[in-house]
Amino acid sequence: MTTLDVTGTAELERLRAEVAALRARTAELEARAVTAEALADHDVLTPSLNRRGFVEVLKRTMAYCARHQVEAVLLYLDLDGFKGVNDTLGHAAGDAALIKVAGLLSENVRESDAVGRLGGDEFALVMLNAGLEQGRDKARLLTERMAAEPFEWEGRTASLGGAFGIRAYVGQDDPETWLAEADAAMWVRKRGAR
Repeated sequence: MTTLDVTGTAELERLRAEVAALRARTAELEARAVTAEALADHDVLTPSLNRRGFVEVLKRTMAYCARHQVEAVLLYLDLDGFKGVNDTLGHAAGDAALIKVAGLLSENVRESDAVGRLGGDEFALVMLNAGLEQGRDKARLLTERMAAEPFEWEGRTASLGGAFGIRAYVGQDDPETWLAEADAAMWVRKRGAR
């Protein structure tokens, strides 16, 4: 083997190693981009989507419903008693209560459904291939589960409940409109409970 062959072989090995390192770095950056994108759509506190991610799910759900003529229903939850948890037990307890509620919602939905925390103590749940009656049944079940599992923090108990607004997909053309309708239904329900 000549010096030129040895130099060429060494250069070829160096280039192969450099290509392998670049491929590994590219894979790492792609994985980070996917993770960053996923994080942008998920709530930082709870195991649910944030408002942005939930609105994206609503857009896809609405498009699917319109194209395939299937039903969907949106449930909008505003917690009762949450301010009291924050005021009497502290903000760490409030965070734990939100995590508990989000977990309860997530545990009681199908894989095709989505749960989002819209902000503060407001959550939403969208159910594909479900109509108004199934939405009412789900809201009733979730209300019963919240009542049956009081929130406990450092030996103290607080009850968490809430009012659900339920609105079926009826061709709304914008996810924010659908959310506003479900939010309005929730407020009507809350006022009726007083």
